[in-house]
Amino acid sequence: MQIEFDLNGNSVKADVEPRTTLADCIRNDLGQTGTHLACEHGVCGACTVLVNGEAVRSCLMLAVQAQNEKVVTVEGLSGDELTPLQAAFRKHHALQCGFCTPGFITTAHALLSHEPDADEERIREVLSGNLCRCSGYIPIVEAVLEARGSYRNEGGK
Repeated sequence: MQIEFDLNGNSVKADVEPRTTLADCIRNDLGQTGTHLACEHGVCGACTVLVNGEAVRSCLMLAVQAQNEKVVTVEGLSGDELTPLQAAFRKHHALQCGFCTPGFITTAHALLSHEPDADEERIREVLSGNLCRCSGYIPIVEAVLEARGSYRNEGGK
């Protein structure tokens, strides 16, 4: 099937099998490898992308469901420089191997875009759907807490 959607601000087309997941389409057909695949069951959060501004597990969504939608991956969140959220992750050492980081960044971006005043409890609740085996969650939560101000003032930019 031929599909077309907006990926990171660009119109893209892909010819996919109806059973192709959005994650596989993004990585294999469109070459955006920042979206990671791990469990492929929607449990770990590594494949989280934004679809029309909402955090979505791209391993559970079919690529054909993205037709005419706006999809943003971790690559689409920043330009040449780190966003305040990404800078806070670096500052607080909220990543080690980095495998889970794109999912945490996109999940946190979606949360703070909708709830820039989210408190620590809410941040922990939302991030609880993402798994990390290296850094522990305290630095991740600290990074998201620090980044809140940039979302209140500038929408995360």
